[in-house]
Amino acid sequence: MKEQAKPSSAIQALNLPPAQLRLRHGEKGDEIFDPLRGKWLVLTPEEWVRQNFISWLISDFGYPAGLMANETAINLNGTSKRCDTVVYSHAAKPIMIVEYKAPHVAITQKVFEQIARYNIVLRVKYLTVSNGLHHYCCMLDEESGRYRFLKEIPAYEALV
Repeated sequence: MKEQAKPSSAIQALNLPPAQLRLRHGEKGDEIFDPLRGKWLVLTPEEWVRQNFISWLISDFGYPAGLMANETAINLNGTSKRCDTVVYSHAAKPIMIVEYKAPHVAITQKVFEQIARYNIVLRVKYLTVSNGLHHYCCMLDEESGRYRFLKEIPAYEALV
């Protein structure tokens, strides 16, 4: 399997800085390397968003790669679910959930309801949603129990 600079599948330009991502054509088609999981994955539009967004969090906002996990399994009311990315504090406590959608998927109230359900289990203060074109981050106001949208993604040190 040969690594290449750009695979043949359609990769959409995103509203994110350029990232140094590893791409190749593998047995199942185009693949992208996930450094958090340490493995090659089929390159889907959602995975393209995830890897670009993670790179942005690490390079521009100081998120430690070692304190982030992809596809974190949770049990929600007896049903197994997976959080796209969970960010942890230095004490290994979850502090942010990130949900990704493909660029063609609109960020709607339904997406926020999905990530809020995950938060019933993880109880983090920050929720972030991105389709690679639009990014939203909200913070749980512990006094009111309501989420407040932030103007920008906070730096890692502001989370902890």
